[in-house]
Amino acid sequence: MNQPRDVPPADDSRESYDALLVVSFGGPESQDDVIPFLENVLRGKNVPRERMFEVAEHYRHFGGKSPLNDQNRELIAALEAEFKQYGISLPIYFGNRNWHPLLADTLEQMQRDGVRRALAYFTSAYSSYSGCRQYRENIAAAQEQVGASAPRIEKLRMFYNHPLFVEAQSERVAGALAGIPAERREAAQVIYTAHSIPNAMADNCNYAQQVAETARLVSNALSIRNWRVAYQSRSGPPQQPWLEPDVLDVLRELKAAGDLQDVVIVPSGFLSDHMEVLFDLDTEAKDLAAELGLNLVRAGTVGSHPKFVTMIRELVEERIAGGPRLAIGEFGPSHDVCPVDCCLYTPGRPKS
Repeated sequence: MNQPRDVPPADDSRESYDALLVVSFGGPESQDDVIPFLENVLRGKNVPRERMFEVAEHYRHFGGKSPLNDQNRELIAALEAEFKQYGISLPIYFGNRNWHPLLADTLEQMQRDGVRRALAYFTSAYSSYSGCRQYRENIAAAQEQVGASAPRIEKLRMFYNHPLFVEAQSERVAGALAGIPAERREAAQVIYTAHSIPNAMADNCNYAQQVAETARLVSNALSIRNWRVAYQSRSGPPQQPWLEPDVLDVLRELKAAGDLQDVVIVPSGFLSDHMEVLFDLDTEAKDLAAELGLNLVRAGTVGSHPKFVTMIRELVEERIAGGPRLAIGEFGPSHDVCPVDCCLYTPGRPKS
């Protein structure tokens, strides 16, 4: 396995950064891409093949095209405008883990363009193996493929508690709450969701704590009293424990517990409205809520919200100009350089 080569942030004695690399998961762009894409995603993982075909149907339900790449391109366009406005002269590149543009191809292009040292923005707000360390391993593998002249890549820190991330999320939640009749709004249940991960992965990172902290900060900002965290989109064999509760189980539990009328689901673990949001929430959760007689309103993700775009620009400025390291809540700003054992994953932990 290619191990990430973490390096300290820049200081005045070193060369400056000369690009920003947006690193994401990737998604199919057509029906023909769906199975090859999913085979890339699941390579080396203990996921039944029938589960892969089940997920393939989710994509086919939407014409075989994931909206993720287009949403990342929209974010990049917004960032380019933001950089231009604030005098940041960094070209922005885009590379994915699982589908085109693949990281190795992007690093080859960066190398041809003369990029020597780049910052990397990962499309994940929370620390975990799949949301951070695996991307660093992907970059290391791409660097090895490109060779000794591959650009050096240094990631931006995680931003789950950055004030502008919380503000952007809060505005999305407020917009969803506005869709509930005023006289019922205070009684509505708000459910923050994030992608479930194996317990063996969660044991070695702060993913669950960070997801809960974002939910707490947004709820405090909006004076929301009825809120909780749930998870969604789990995969893997049923005997392997993953983070719970599942959002569908929570909906059933809430309905059984009383006379609840309104639920707001906030996909706070996702930065854009891609397949896990469109199918697992806008289709499955919405259908279940209708069956249970619940009015379900789904909050938007931060996407290219202006405050979120500004946040990314501020994270870049932290590194190129020593800008302030903003964070709110209990935990302070995340580290720039990951410890050697950060977010390790030890699959195969027996079920407890």
